[in-house]
Amino acid sequence: MPDGAPLDEMVDGAGGFRPHWRPLLGALADLGRGVLAERALLIDRFFADEGVTSLLTPQDGTPATSWRCDPMPLILPAAEFATLEAGLAQRATLLEAVLQDVYGPQRLLAEGALPPALIHANPAFLRPCRAPEGRRDGPLLHLYAADLVRAPDGDWRVVADRTASPTGLAHVLENRRALSRHMPEFLRSRELRQLGPFFDIWQDALQGLAPGAPGGNPGVALLTTGHASPLWFEQVILSRELSCALVEGGDLTVRDGVLYLKTLRGLQRVDVLLRRQDGRTIDPLELESSMAHGIAGLLDAARGGAVKIVNDPGTGCVEAPGLAAFLPRLAPRLLGEALRLQGARTLWLGEAEARAEAEADLGAWLVRRAVDGTIHSLRPSSMEPESRAALLARIAAAPQDFALSEVLTPSVAPCVGPEGLVPRPVMLRLFLVFDGRGWRALPGGLVRVLDEAQPGPAVTKDVWIPAEEDAAIQGPRGSAFAPLPIRRTSGELPSRVADNFFWLGRYLERLESAARLLRAGASRLSRASPTPRELAELRSLFACLVRAELLDAETAQAGAHGLGARALTRALLRAMREGGPVAGQLGRVSHLAELLRDRLTGEMQLALHQGLRQLAAQIRPVPQAREETLGLERLEEASNAILSFAATVAGLAAENMVRGGGRLFLDLGRRVERAQAIAAEIARALDQPGAATQPARLEPGLRLALELRDSVITYRSRYLTALQAGPVLDLVLADEGNPRGLAFQLAAARDMLVELDGDAESPLGLAAGQLLKDARAMVRDVATAAAQAEVALGLPPRLRAMEGAVAALSNRIARRYFTLLPAAHSLGPAAPGGRLRGAA
Repeated sequence: MPDGAPLDEMVDGAGGFRPHWRPLLGALADLGRGVLAERALLIDRFFADEGVTSLLTPQDGTPATSWRCDPMPLILPAAEFATLEAGLAQRATLLEAVLQDVYGPQRLLAEGALPPALIHANPAFLRPCRAPEGRRDGPLLHLYAADLVRAPDGDWRVVADRTASPTGLAHVLENRRALSRHMPEFLRSRELRQLGPFFDIWQDALQGLAPGAPGGNPGVALLTTGHASPLWFEQVILSRELSCALVEGGDLTVRDGVLYLKTLRGLQRVDVLLRRQDGRTIDPLELESSMAHGIAGLLDAARGGAVKIVNDPGTGCVEAPGLAAFLPRLAPRLLGEALRLQGARTLWLGEAEARAEAEADLGAWLVRRAVDGTIHSLRPSSMEPESRAALLARIAAAPQDFALSEVLTPSVAPCVGPEGLVPRPVMLRLFLVFDGRGWRALPGGLVRVLDEAQPGPAVTKDVWIPAEEDAAIQGPRGSAFAPLPIRRTSGELPSRVADNFFWLGRYLERLESAARLLRAGASRLSRASPTPRELAELRSLFACLVRAELLDAETAQAGAHGLGARALTRALLRAMREGGPVAGQLGRVSHLAELLRDRLTGEMQLALHQGLRQLAAQIRPVPQAREETLGLERLEEASNAILSFAATVAGLAAENMVRGGGRLFLDLGRRVERAQAIAAEIARALDQPGAATQPARLEPGLRLALELRDSVITYRSRYLTALQAGPVLDLVLADEGNPRGLAFQLAAARDMLVELDGDAESPLGLAAGQLLKDARAMVRDVATAAAQAEVALGLPPRLRAMEGAVAALSNRIARRYFTLLPAAHSLGPAAPGGRLRGAA
């Protein structure tokens, strides 16, 4: 092999295949090139259907936009993996010792073994986290990852340490899941070590870090910055794998030196906080105060021993590229032995000897910032003369700010390309967790393909460790917990999550209501010559469309006079197209579903994601010349698809979600939104011009009311063809057995609000009950009148008042459960013994 040439992971030095690759190559030969390419497309589609997004952050700190999994894994022999595990465990132990010193007595700095410029000038070194006396409960470093490349000499080199919040574990899980589903022939070719036991060990280790006496049921939470984070998907996956709560800073509060999760029922203690947020932003009282994601007093709670944060907020300081130059010297001093696994050779230019070596041949090195590994490295040999001169000037002015790393030619591994298998340079990331006694490695890992010439999504690979027949199965140590009390409460849910569920229910119902209105409009506009009765129905329907912001008032007014049929068709199509109100509602549902990803079952998440993608495909332009025919047909198809989607989600929620918590607020949102829509639609259906003098004109409005409430068949089965105001309004307003009627929504909302408060005299429950009484009173007034139609014509003002009252009830729900504000009171003397109910 030529000196410096990349080593091929699949081929040995004699040109033959390495033994551990041969079973896979046999399975590959059976598949053939064409099948392999098809499977690669299926894996891409699998990730698209699952809604998988960016998980890793590249070396320059900018988030990747998407990623792919190459069907060909990287295979490491068990013996080689064991060597890497031992070397990385030693390295993690060394980094833990360095952290304990720099955040403790700082002897290394005082004795000159470590330059202060790499610590005190390091933005990741957090002075408030220092404990000079050196007393700490548990390790600072709990999860560790390292990036490695195999050099041309065949040895692995560490090129970066990941100690702050190592990312990529969700990549590993999703890649293995994708290959298990779409490349079963590969996995059958040999037995592999499984990934699951690692997460069991990790979960057990997190529980073991909880302060207090063992045997309790510690509260473990994963701290995220929220949906906007490019690592959101990974955080959702990890919270599920570790069975811990996924929380944001606003969900947490520190009271009397203890960290709590704010729920609708009160405060729940958090004993262990798995940090996936920049350590510099977690406590605005002691660290950066400009960020909105921190928890005031968190560091004080951690210092007091009430909560354990992992990894410790300050662990990122040992990721500094310049520090790697000192690890070979620190290992004998702190561990009594040399490093077993070498890193890429590094020079810190704050030392005179390093500067002298660099001046001899700077072009042979990579130039990096000494204390910030997120800044992209520079290769002087490939720079323009002016840029290189400017870089040399910056180095000469402040050499201590720079470090040099040797240029390593990484090994190549086979990747699936358009023409078959092609070699690509790769980087390997391995993960380790401290289980309380030692470091345990994930029996797998993540490979990143480093081919910058290939545009498009980042390409990753699964890492396979073949199982040895005599290998012992390792799992977590048994943990004895006290018997858990039975809990069936509905309010142990963060207010933010409850708010998201509530509005997901509202937007799903709003989407369904829009589809019914648009379908009704399309079916009437498609008729060649509408009858006077149908024109009357259209006028009421147009009013409903305007209220739902699906049609502008000017076009609706022209349509009400039988004019502008083409303009009406175009307006309805615009409502359904991309950029229109229906597309906006789809976007809101999609956004909320993503926010709730960690709270939804797999079936619910899949139905929402796939359904929304299919609906988005339905919203496509229609040729202008065919708008009046094809457009209306397409509009009805899209409306039916939305109704089917809404019914699927509602059915899954009813059958798959435990009653209480998220499902309760999801259903409450639907009931509130539907009740408001029913009151608004019936008011407009009854508001028929000229009906005061000719009550027979009320009939079109009654027909429309039955259609919009999907109650036509039920009415016919009860009353045959006779159409009267009393029976119609009873069915759509007062019948608690009609799931599309107003009474059903108000009764359900009343019961849920009583359940949430745990009090039959709940103020919100009583308010919903009063609205139910008002709805019954309206129907009773009509049904007992001699002239039902005349009394029914007087209901629109009362129905509009009902619409406003339901909106006011929604605002009270938000104040009580989501914003956690005290109930609104009039100005004046306070009630005796009264007290405001503030945020938990």
